[in-house]
Amino acid sequence: MQQAIFEYYPTAKVVYKFTHRDKHRKFSRACIEKFREALGSFADVQLTQDERIWFQDKCKYFKPEYLDYLQSFRFKPDQIEARGLWLETVLWEVPLMACLCEMYFRYADNDWDYTGQEEQAMRKASSLLDSRCTFSEFGTRRRRSFVTHDLVVRGIKKAADAHEWKEGFFGTSNIAALGDYKDAAGTALDLWSNLYRDSLSVTLTDTFSTEVFYREFDNRRANQWKALRQDSGDPKVFAPRAKRMYEERGIDYTQKAIIFSDALDFKKAKELNEQCQLLGFKCSFGIGTWLTNDFKKKSSGYEEQSKALNIVIKLGSIDGKECVKISDEITKNTGVPEVVAKVKEAYQISVS
Repeated sequence: MQQAIFEYYPTAKVVYKFTHRDKHRKFSRACIEKFREALGSFADVQLTQDERIWFQDKCKYFKPEYLDYLQSFRFKPDQIEARGLWLETVLWEVPLMACLCEMYFRYADNDWDYTGQEEQAMRKASSLLDSRCTFSEFGTRRRRSFVTHDLVVRGIKKAADAHEWKEGFFGTSNIAALGDYKDAAGTALDLWSNLYRDSLSVTLTDTFSTEVFYREFDNRRANQWKALRQDSGDPKVFAPRAKRMYEERGIDYTQKAIIFSDALDFKKAKELNEQCQLLGFKCSFGIGTWLTNDFKKKSSGYEEQSKALNIVIKLGSIDGKECVKISDEITKNTGVPEVVAKVKEAYQISVS
């Protein structure tokens, strides 16, 4: 994403907004103080020469000019107010959320431990692989801790290495504000395609709702893009609706894929995988919290669930223009209510 901003919007100024969806769960003073202390260490993070060489070898779509910029990039802890150049602030979201989660579960809720985490990850991965569910681990943002992530990935890798099916685990996880809302999805798709061509050809459909997305996802774009990503709404209606969309455009949907990534666990992934197999769709799964933040309370004898945080960071505005997201799930809509209503009216989306 940063390369796309580097290419198209290098001077755009943005404001990000943090949302804590569990209003009754509070961050302790110690948690906030430790979080602020931890932010200072971000200034020392930088792309090493070895890492740059790896990017050049594995990610051919990164231009040398962008890698030059990335190697010179440094986090600025004074941007914690989440405002500044989009190019500089875009990389804050994932590490900031991961850091906040870790501080919360160190200093506000520590009724848990690492007992059985690696083994649990092995069992989960084995279940997914047994069911022929291809998947990636998407859990960085809301992981319980760095140690958790290490244990989980280690467990997944052990399961993948031991399993007879070697094509199931894709990897681990360690976009839109434009000139106007009109044709925003189509414009974003075209800008991305112009930059990455056939690489990174998976698109989210729910920035302004999937039905609005399909209006702009014409034959040219539907042929060009390799996969759709479902991240809100009812996942069980997504594949049949996508099948109908491709058929209306005369496109062979069996050559396309769907990536599911909304609050997944084994049961959901297995059911969706079976549905896609019956329909003839290729599918894969991006699984986060269920892998990297699934714990039990010590005080309950490891019987009661230790609830994960439900937090997000989204663009609030760019160059003074309010940003909105109108997903397929009403509780995930973000933005100033008046602007959300305006965009819904423009796209003829029900406001109820």
